[in-house]
Amino acid sequence: MKALLMPGIFLLLVAVLLHSGWFLPGTAFALYAFWAATIAGVLLSWRFHSSRIFLCLVVLCLAQQLMLHFAGGTAAKASAAALLCAGVLVPFNLVLFSFPQEKGFSFSSIAPATLFLFVQSVIVAVICRPEPLAVAHKLPHHAHVAAPLPLAVQLCFSASVIIFLIRYVLFRKPIESGLLWALAASCLALRFAGTVWISNAYFATAAIILASAVVETSYLLAYHDELTALPSRRAFNDALLRLTPPCSIAMVDIDHFKRCNDTYGHDTGDQVLCMVASKLARVSGGGQAYRCGGEEFAILFPGKTTQDVLVPLEDLRHEIEAGRLRLRGPDRRQLPRGPDRRNQRKAARGRAGYAIRQLARNQAPAEISVTVSIGVATSKLEETSPQEIIQAADKALYRAKAAGRNRIETAASSRRRVRATAGIA
Repeated sequence: MKALLMPGIFLLLVAVLLHSGWFLPGTAFALYAFWAATIAGVLLSWRFHSSRIFLCLVVLCLAQQLMLHFAGGTAAKASAAALLCAGVLVPFNLVLFSFPQEKGFSFSSIAPATLFLFVQSVIVAVICRPEPLAVAHKLPHHAHVAAPLPLAVQLCFSASVIIFLIRYVLFRKPIESGLLWALAASCLALRFAGTVWISNAYFATAAIILASAVVETSYLLAYHDELTALPSRRAFNDALLRLTPPCSIAMVDIDHFKRCNDTYGHDTGDQVLCMVASKLARVSGGGQAYRCGGEEFAILFPGKTTQDVLVPLEDLRHEIEAGRLRLRGPDRRQLPRGPDRRNQRKAARGRAGYAIRQLARNQAPAEISVTVSIGVATSKLEETSPQEIIQAADKALYRAKAAGRNRIETAASSRRRVRATAGIA
């Protein structure tokens, strides 16, 4: 919820300032703010290779120019057509550009979409018939003229909001929440299109939200593991700097993970990592899980002792042991190929290879299970550093591996508690 609502604070702040009368920026200031936010967003999207944000900023620019030149004109017919075109095309284009996978900021990635937007602009210019802006600039700063949005525009914005909410629930990406709030700001900009400075203020807010989405996405990639979505090693190191005694650290390692990769392939290994990470993310006892690299994970328990975390860790170990991963299908490398005339000279060797592949295919299980070994250490003294706790937890983890795996060992005890292995472990 925090990640979803955070970009909206810009929109809420602008709405409070504008509609309470605390801040009256004027037409020129609002226009400069819009272009400054847009240029900043374009530079960020170029620097961080985000073509989708760049295209969405272009959509906002086109909508802002459309409202500036047409919606406030003297011809009521042209104003209504401009409002309808902007109200339909803005949500349509934002949703359209949110679906393709990010391909980086290059000419080949932005040229087709830019041409598509140019064709839209030409069609809209023909439909609206240019009218000079005369009335809107003469409105006093305190006049909050709200133009009623057509039903088609309301339906388009409502459908787009639902789509962005669904996409955010599915992918949990900052760009989805950023597009959602930018869409809301654009809706308010069209709603107050009759007052230029209010409309530009909301367009500027939308541009700021999109620029902040680029920053949030970069932060997510820097501090979160892309495969498992857990906080990464960098986030783990930052969290260590804020730890104060007492605190506990648990080091977790997937048992026989290399054997899993060698037997079932790296795709299955990635599925195993994601399955284990999903269970680690739900660890109880106030713990926060991190992926340190490969099959190694760490769990921080601020303010907890070893006795406090043993029960949550034991529950976690049982949950991972009981989990089952259903294989998606045999590796393509194990599937027999059809007849090939170029390989007819190697028929005997081909038949032997086919028999081996067929045997591996027949013996592959439909599902597998994994286990983890866990080492726990706790800081007891004020001068104990996080690195010393990690080293103690690593030693306990090695003891758990040597004692048969699928078990928990603490730094304070060297007792051996043998656990039965399961699945591939």
